[in-house]
Amino acid sequence: MSDPTPLETVRAAALALPETEERVSHGQPTFFVAGKQFAQVRDDHHGDGLHVVCVKTSGVDEQAMLIEAAPETYSRPAYLGPSGWVGVNLAGDVDWPLVEDRIARSWELAAPMRLLEAGGR
Repeated sequence: MSDPTPLETVRAAALALPETEERVSHGQPTFFVAGKQFAQVRDDHHGDGLHVVCVKTSGVDEQAMLIEAAPETYSRPAYLGPSGWVGVNLAGDVDWPLVEDRIARSWELAAPMRLLEAGGR
């Protein structure tokens, strides 16, 4: 049996979170909670050469800190970057626990209060 693809691993992590659904948005596999986007997988988006999962951060300050601290892991994604999102690198030797944690944190930032009050993830 072969190892799961990065998309399959991201999909499993995202869909394990409460009330999550996957649908295509702007041609990309995208994950939503209560109608709000929290993760999007991009592969060479507009020829940028990157394979990433884009996730929410608490804002541009956290985004800048992550990119500065680990530019080999984090990038500023087109279109979503101005809102404080980061791209998390899915190529090479991926730190999957980190990716899964960033997906879960993004879910928390998008989820409605009723899900968070019910125990969230």
